[in-house]
Amino acid sequence: MCGIVGYIGPKPCVPVIMEGLARLEYRGYDSAGIAVAGGTAPDGSPNPLQLRRAPGKLRNLAEILAKDPVQGTYGIGHTRWATHGRPTEENAHPHRDGTGTLVVVHNGIVENYLQLKSALIAKGHKFLSETDTEIIAHVIQDEFELAGSLAPPNGKRSVDADSSEAVVTTNAPSLPLEEAVRRAVARLTGAFAIGVLSAHEPDKLVAARMGPPAVLGLGDGEFFLASDVPGILHHTRNIYFLQDGEVATLTTSGILLTDFHGTPKTLTPQRITWDPIQAEKAGYKHFMLKEINEQPRAVRDTTLGRVSLDTGRVFLPDMKITPEEFQQTTGITIAACGTSWHAGLAGKFMIERLARLPVDVDYASEYRYRDPIPNAKELGLLITQSGETADTIAAQHELIAKGSRTLAICNVVGSAVTRLAAGVITTNAGPEIGVASTKAFTAQLTALFTLALYLAQVRNTITDAQSLHLVTELASIPAKLESILRSVDDQCCELAKSFSSSQDFLFLGRGIHYPIALEGALKLKEISYIHAEGYPAGEMKHGPNALIDETLPVVCIATQDPNDPSSVLKYEKTLSNIQEVTARSGRVIAIAIEGDDHIAQLVDHVIHIPPAHELLLPILEVVPLQLLAYHIAVRRGCDVDQPRNLAKSVTVE
Repeated sequence: MCGIVGYIGPKPCVPVIMEGLARLEYRGYDSAGIAVAGGTAPDGSPNPLQLRRAPGKLRNLAEILAKDPVQGTYGIGHTRWATHGRPTEENAHPHRDGTGTLVVVHNGIVENYLQLKSALIAKGHKFLSETDTEIIAHVIQDEFELAGSLAPPNGKRSVDADSSEAVVTTNAPSLPLEEAVRRAVARLTGAFAIGVLSAHEPDKLVAARMGPPAVLGLGDGEFFLASDVPGILHHTRNIYFLQDGEVATLTTSGILLTDFHGTPKTLTPQRITWDPIQAEKAGYKHFMLKEINEQPRAVRDTTLGRVSLDTGRVFLPDMKITPEEFQQTTGITIAACGTSWHAGLAGKFMIERLARLPVDVDYASEYRYRDPIPNAKELGLLITQSGETADTIAAQHELIAKGSRTLAICNVVGSAVTRLAAGVITTNAGPEIGVASTKAFTAQLTALFTLALYLAQVRNTITDAQSLHLVTELASIPAKLESILRSVDDQCCELAKSFSSSQDFLFLGRGIHYPIALEGALKLKEISYIHAEGYPAGEMKHGPNALIDETLPVVCIATQDPNDPSSVLKYEKTLSNIQEVTARSGRVIAIAIEGDDHIAQLVDHVIHIPPAHELLLPILEVVPLQLLAYHIAVRRGCDVDQPRNLAKSVTVE
């Protein structure tokens, strides 16, 4: 969602903030702004609080700054993804209070903002935007006024409504900014990560969190605030993930951490091991294409140190749940959203088949609204790329409240979901910048297979020989992914020429391949804006056949594991479905195993992938679908990395 970057230190802050916001563009946004103070003006006087904002892309803000520059040593910037109000200059962050000497940036939603706004208007406050964020600035101002620290809003303003600069007044507040923030957040309901600065308190930046992510960076005599690690990783790898209910006060001398009540807390940063170059395009045209090509490494790194190729044993060190407790588990509920939900569907097949443990898969966004009935003998499994997805966190809270312990599969160490979980499998895919998830998905499938194999071993549902065979099969996947990337990219590019003008797509799969059909459809509609639907192949006769004509491309996942009788049966049934499509003049693109020449006689186009175990085929199958979606989107001139209306991290419900 929204991008936040704040800086306090000896350097001019504008280049630091603008660079950080550029590195967070992948999160999706519709406007941008920056507020700066500190240092001295050309005439030697203190710099006032200076504000610049622009609708649209960050380059629009950069153009404004080039024409009308600002200077200072502390400041905060923001890229906004609209939840309240249109993408206009007045709705862009940062937002000011009524005196014009205090600004706030915000990621999240203030659910009680209408009630707060009505009460503040009754006190004389005037609002200039349609946003809920502006209310936060005024609530902080109100706390100063309640403490007798500022003139009331009916008094003389320090800034005109159309002015971009505030003049520091002489009635500086006696209440510290961080205390006013603590009192203000106690009045808010909803989800928020905020950054606040005031012209009255030079060299101070205050942050607070309840829900959406916020990270602090500790440098050499300089300190940072951001909504995600890549925004500040080029300056420091010493990171602290602000937790719910915490307030951080950043000054030139360090960071003071408290809870919302003012009780001091210990700040223990962790070292981020990502190389900053991992967040760059590295010569690729788009981040998405780079991340598609990083999947062999992502899968390899997700298994590294967790499986033994000598014995076939699986090791999951970050588990607080004992093998004995896993043996007594009666079921698992998987909760996830979007692409992670598709991974969960595939994980259901893996866990049920190997560990013989019942699995339900829920949309995290729906879970707590259906009055679920988990219990202490069941486990919850949360799957999330960011670890900060609001719906997924809400589902996790519901599971815990009903007595279930939870596990997490996540790509971000120290994120909210991982902190609540009793066991974590990090996917080790590295930062994923493209909004449409690719390498995080295949890493999630890898983690799910590893978890399924671990559960099978501790529950004694497979033999040692079977374990060794499956681990050996898993170890072969990265090389097979590399083979696919070499062999099918050009083919997908050619197919895009024929299908980029299509208005609709249908994706079909059976069994564990059905979630991959869903994922293929999602990727296509996310980045190309073509309507696409994933469907179980066996359900074609129950309605979707009516859609088929000579204009409809149908992507069929028609793979098989010849060593698995059930896989062979699914393949044969899928061939029958393909014939149903071709009999109605549908245009079929099939994903099939290398050496399957028979299928070429039935369909228009075949994309071949290497053979693999039935439960591992999904990791291979999805890559051609990612590439097909990518090349179609490029031919249609779409913004592949930042699709319209979407954000990378969905931190509000």
